[in-house]
Amino acid sequence: MGKVPPVVVGVSGASGAPIALRVLRALGEAGRPVTLVVSAGAKTVLREEAGVEASALAGLASELYDDSDLTAPIASGSTPTAGMAVVPCSSNTAAKIALGLGDTLLTRAAHVHLKEHRPLILVPRETPLSTLLLRHLTTLSEVGAVVLVASPAYYLRPTTIDDVTDYLAGKVLDHLGVPHQLYRGWKASERPR
Repeated sequence: MGKVPPVVVGVSGASGAPIALRVLRALGEAGRPVTLVVSAGAKTVLREEAGVEASALAGLASELYDDSDLTAPIASGSTPTAGMAVVPCSSNTAAKIALGLGDTLLTRAAHVHLKEHRPLILVPRETPLSTLLLRHLTTLSEVGAVVLVASPAYYLRPTTIDDVTDYLAGKVLDHLGVPHQLYRGWKASERPR
């Protein structure tokens, strides 16, 4: 049996760093290799929102690349991957991907996933959504990306911010096809086992 291809996780400079950390931990718990790219803006947000330096994320990934390294293997479609999640996905990053601007490793890797028809999940955490951002997200959805807006599921009756974070991370893993126990779906407690 061959090597399991990695999931690529791109962390951009939008608010929502705890979601990225939970996705990374959950992928590790599921035994999935992770290739990680952290943008310059994300480094600041990670410090502000989660109190961690980007270098601390190296332990949550099999490989960590600098966002300026356009020679990294994930910049090419010849490198197999199991999909990519950009979590959180800033408005700037969404616009670059939608417009075909692959000037960073994160945006280039996203383009690779689109052109190779591999899963690409984008997690914008912005409100309200501007008309420009909505247009970019629509374009991305039309070309095959999953736009997974970081919206809490109140029907699950979350009681902590961790409950909300687990739900959002679980939704990312759902779209990557990675089994998890991060949340129980709608009326799951009422379903026969």
